[in-house]
Amino acid sequence: MKKFCLALDLIDDPESIKTYEAHHAPGAAWPEVTQHDIDCGIVNIEIFRTGNRMFMILETVDEFTFEKKAEMDASNPIIAKWEELMWGFQQPLPWAKPGEKWILMDRIFKSGL
Repeated sequence: MKKFCLALDLIDDPESIKTYEAHHAPGAAWPEVTQHDIDCGIVNIEIFRTGNRMFMILETVDEFTFEKKAEMDASNPIIAKWEELMWGFQQPLPWAKPGEKWILMDRIFKSGL
């Protein structure tokens, strides 16, 4: 199993953030999107928020790659609609490349065995 951590900002507006969170409440995410994630090899997704900064943990099968997921995303019109909806609430991190959303984070510390 692989684990990836990513970051992204939301538009800093309390009502917008509330609506974004409502889209991610238990049972509210589009089932086609959650199934697509599973089909891409994502086993678990967790998103945390502080202020307007979000942190996402992806746990995936060993064969998962972001390149393969991007290919699968590009051929799925439901994913395009979901991403368009989500972009209405999200804003790129200041150091993101044009069009880049979630930014892969580098692990800088790990304790334990």
